[in-house]
Amino acid sequence: MSANEEEQQDQPIASAEGFASLFPYKENLPGVVDDMLTELEKRGKVGHVCQYALPSGETVIRILNLLAEVLFPGYFGKAALDRANLPFHLGETISLVYDLLAGEIARCLLHERQHGQRRDRQECEEEGCAQAFRLLEKLPRLLDVLDEDVRAAYAGDPAATGYDEVIFCYPGFRAIMIYRIAHELHLQGVPWLPRIMTEYAHSITGIDIHPGATIGRSFFIDHGTGVVIGETSEIGDNVRMYQGVTLGGFRFRKDEEGELERGYKRHPTIEDDVIIYANATVLGPVTVGKGAVVGANVQVTESVEPGTQVTIEKPRHRIKRRENQ
Repeated sequence: MSANEEEQQDQPIASAEGFASLFPYKENLPGVVDDMLTELEKRGKVGHVCQYALPSGETVIRILNLLAEVLFPGYFGKAALDRANLPFHLGETISLVYDLLAGEIARCLLHERQHGQRRDRQECEEEGCAQAFRLLEKLPRLLDVLDEDVRAAYAGDPAATGYDEVIFCYPGFRAIMIYRIAHELHLQGVPWLPRIMTEYAHSITGIDIHPGATIGRSFFIDHGTGVVIGETSEIGDNVRMYQGVTLGGFRFRKDEEGELERGYKRHPTIEDDVIIYANATVLGPVTVGKGAVVGANVQVTESVEPGTQVTIEKPRHRIKRRENQ
């Protein structure tokens, strides 16, 4: 493309007045607005959306990044740290997390209550502060659990060169770290925010862990892409799983009106010291017993006894040689 052509591309089609005269549809836009308002009113959404701001996905991501800096100083963030400035850095970062997290929790609570009156706003803000502090109090214990996850990854992957690589590079560990933060908020009864966090982890790692799942210590996901862990899954200690594993539901129950039932146990229980290899699927409220091994590509819909190895039969390959052309 010549310089003259590039200049012509940058020029507007016409002046604002000329453009409007060529395309007079804008004068009909109020009709579109009226139609949208009518439809939104039927759905009962207008007043709700306009009363207060909803949680911010960008702020939630910022909170997660700041918490990663607190839990593993030096691995995340841009600050160069040493023993002299670490206390100041932690204090400043934790204080910022508290402010941001309290605000986002308050917004989630306002959304949940769907009122937005001044009294409710104040109550939600006060509860947001309390809930944020509750999470921050748990950070030392979270770090202890995450430290064991790091060690499990290093022990379970011969390709790992050290703990630093696991913390900084492994998507499985990043997804687990975000899950453990979100799970604590889920246990505290905070709406929305835990799911926003784990869906963010899903988007950057390909690993989908519901914040309601219960996962024990020394948990390792190798490679990780395509892993799905459902809401009522229960996972014990020292469990290892590989890419493509699904802990899912099976034959969902419906109530008398044909609506899906919620809040019941519908996902698997994985006991201690279990290994689940790539692309295996475990469905329903079944139990995989302690020390069992579920092989690659296996589908499990019945409970597995402790110490059992479950594999599929070796496939028969059909090999057809191409004739020379």
